[in-house]
Amino acid sequence: MGQLLEIIKDPAQLGPWFHNLLLSLGLSAELASLVGDVIGVLLLLIMVLTSAIFLIWGERKIAARLQDRVGPNRAGPYGLLQTMADIVKLLTKEDVTPAGADRVSFNLAPALSVMQIIMVAAIIPIGAGVVAVGLNVGLLYFVAFSGLAAMGALMAGWSSNNKYALLGGFRVVAQLLSYEIPLIFTLLAVVLLSGTMNTNSLAEAQGVRYFGFIPGWYGLLMPFAFVIFFVAALAEGERAPFDLLEAESEIVAGFNIEYSGMKFAWFFLQFFVNSLILSALAATVFLGGWQGPFVDQIPVLGIVYFSIKTLLVLFALMWVRATYPRLRIDQMMGFCWKVLVPAALVTVLLAAVIWKLPVSENIRAVLLSGANIVALVATLGIIGAQLRKRVQRRQTATPAATVQV
Repeated sequence: MGQLLEIIKDPAQLGPWFHNLLLSLGLSAELASLVGDVIGVLLLLIMVLTSAIFLIWGERKIAARLQDRVGPNRAGPYGLLQTMADIVKLLTKEDVTPAGADRVSFNLAPALSVMQIIMVAAIIPIGAGVVAVGLNVGLLYFVAFSGLAAMGALMAGWSSNNKYALLGGFRVVAQLLSYEIPLIFTLLAVVLLSGTMNTNSLAEAQGVRYFGFIPGWYGLLMPFAFVIFFVAALAEGERAPFDLLEAESEIVAGFNIEYSGMKFAWFFLQFFVNSLILSALAATVFLGGWQGPFVDQIPVLGIVYFSIKTLLVLFALMWVRATYPRLRIDQMMGFCWKVLVPAALVTVLLAAVIWKLPVSENIRAVLLSGANIVALVATLGIIGAQLRKRVQRRQTATPAATVQV
């Protein structure tokens, strides 16, 4: 009982305890490690799949409230069983492969998309030392495998033998790869401050207190970088106003137009869970991850703090999706290359210069945060001025010629 209470208090002890249990049963060290890894993968898979069920219901309810609707309210109390009903419906649908489709790529694309979110979720620390894979190059690993989503969508669009699906696949490559550039630059700025790419070490590095009471979260030190990461996460998560990959009014349903049944469900799962993973990464990198009061005494509180921060970021993503209209494709690409990429480079430059100044850490923190706020305000001012000029040009444009009777 005492051991169980210790594990509940500090979940990071569960792995070593289970490994020792397997050794006590007569397993070799190699076999015990293999069994532990397999069980860990299964637990991660169960967590991702079960979280998606509640995530889909929660987003539909939140979007309904924001848009003055009711939302799911038929299946179960408060519509809690609506997602399960949708799963049953998809399981009963016929699995159709279009004539002329490349069957291998067509069937592989949904699995590749789901595999991407599982692999990326493995590096997210949900508590102090509670992480599936503690890689020293965790952020580099995230950048590398986040591109699998674009590959899966492109394979789906190309293999469907459908012009709208192919156009949606091209949009995937253009959008996701473009918006990964500012996202990578913001992560690079964080690496310059922390000196590590290990996600668990990143959370630990934000446990400092400036002036004795200000949290050392990188979102406070670099608010400009946090805003850029958030906007890039909207595009990476295929959410409005960047949901051009599945623009119903333009390309019907995008790259997954020919999918039905459970194959469509895999893409649907990837869409929702990918936003959860991006929110968890934002909480880890910019909001201190599992850091919070009394975590040193009660480590299980870290999971609570991490969950709250992740859900707050996810709620912001849902809020934007439910309130803003879709951009045009030229506006979306222009905003990335003309605004976000230069702005992200500015955050890297500020981090590289200010964090190496020969002053105390408290002064560096104030200078870096102040410089980021100034850069953010200046960027918003430039964008606002350009929008006002565009409106003025439209208002002063020569009216169309009229026919006189």
